[in-house]
Amino acid sequence: MTATLVFDLDGTLLDSLADIAAAANRMLDDVGHPPLEQNTIRQFVGNGLPKLVERVIHHCGLPLEQHSDLTQRTLAHYNAASSVHTVAYPGMILALHALSEMGCAMGVCTNKPERPARHILEAQGMSGFFDAVFGGDTLNIRKPNPAHLNACFEALPDTGPRLFVGDSEVDAETARRAQVPFLLFTNGYRKSAISDIHHDVVYNDALKLPALVARLATGQAGDL
Repeated sequence: MTATLVFDLDGTLLDSLADIAAAANRMLDDVGHPPLEQNTIRQFVGNGLPKLVERVIHHCGLPLEQHSDLTQRTLAHYNAASSVHTVAYPGMILALHALSEMGCAMGVCTNKPERPARHILEAQGMSGFFDAVFGGDTLNIRKPNPAHLNACFEALPDTGPRLFVGDSEVDAETARRAQVPFLLFTNGYRKSAISDIHHDVVYNDALKLPALVARLATGQAGDL
């Protein structure tokens, strides 16, 4: 059974935290502030780059009126080195091959800006799997607004039931608002307990994805 699948990017397809943290810390170095630990920056990921920078500003006590400048600095640093340490989660490439062979149409809906999102997918050899990539700046909306996700679905061929795959509270809320089944990857960047996050199924191994997608596409619930 095929499906129409949309994936989140950071924390779902790719472990990109190290490069995100490096860009934020290079921005902090620009303004003479000590770097933050990677696990601290991890708590700021999920709502797009401007929100991440806003959270860094608040955490570090920097002037909020510098938000626009610091966001542009962070984006420039990230664009210059967005795939140095970023890697696909184990088994993800094989899972995407299997889903493609099942006949699934696939897209990416991320709050990361579209240009670096596409660059990273290309660098990881994943771009060929996706017929649509919607970044946080593709439209004038972003997750958890369901219109962001729905626009990505509409850009894909209709190959079966719509399913969304993500790792965070933002992704879960987006799926809930869009009223589509949600597959929660538990090894990503979530901040809450699994039981506190809306989901239809959970998984911690990308190789389980094809079977889970097949089950959901035929109306079967439950984890493997």
